[in-house]
Amino acid sequence: MDAVTGRFDADAHAQRMRTQGYTVIEDFLDAPTLARFRAGLAPFMGSHHGRNDFEGFKTERIYTLVARGKVFEEIAADARLMALIGRFLQPNFLLSASHAISLEPGETPQSIHSDDNFYRQPRPRAPIGISVIGAIDAFTQANGATEVIPGSHLWGEPGGDGRPTDPTELEQMLVPMEIPAGAALVFPGTLLHRGGANVTDKPRLAFTHQYCEPWARPQENFWLSVPREMVREMSPTAQRLLGYEIAPPFLGMVSASHPAKALEPGWVPPVVAQSPS
Repeated sequence: MDAVTGRFDADAHAQRMRTQGYTVIEDFLDAPTLARFRAGLAPFMGSHHGRNDFEGFKTERIYTLVARGKVFEEIAADARLMALIGRFLQPNFLLSASHAISLEPGETPQSIHSDDNFYRQPRPRAPIGISVIGAIDAFTQANGATEVIPGSHLWGEPGGDGRPTDPTELEQMLVPMEIPAGAALVFPGTLLHRGGANVTDKPRLAFTHQYCEPWARPQENFWLSVPREMVREMSPTAQRLLGYEIAPPFLGMVSASHPAKALEPGWVPPVVAQSPS
């Protein structure tokens, strides 16, 4: 048992991630939270479809989800996730990406990829990011369940150490993550995976939250996309995830001060307050 999160065994989940490359939290969201998620997301739907094949021409994505309702903030800052991710990333790790994903009928498979590959450190290596994919609708192979290659989080660079490079061979290694509504798939950013094809007549709704080391640049620039007035009303955990905390010894400072000071009412940036009149 985990002393902080009660019944949730973060160490067991972490061990599965280290060995097979992923774990599933089957009871991550209960029925009332799923209903809150759907209700909170509804006003934003219909606003953004993919602009390329990777994003998904028949996939709707709602970005900066963490700031679009309390339920989304709570999910991003969930204590079980914080405990599990803390087994891999350094203290004061950051939220890197937060969005809802509605995979519509006719969507094709993504290319096989890893989520933290844009950090250019060579493989094999420890993950720089951790990804969470939550099923709002049940994931099936037919509706585009995320497909993973177990063990690939340990692979080196393409073509090295016997790592397969042939796309057909890689596709044959994919395993669909068929999980129930309310479950969450968690995996290191080094795991090879893809979104599947939706060959059904109904959309498949999910969300993804990705987290990164406190010294890495997040994918979404939350300092610009989430107004300080909104961050001020968030929980301390969510504020930390959005960057209002120091990564020792002084990463993230604001003119030599703690970044949380920027959330104080009436705060004026020192470059303005100290400017000659």
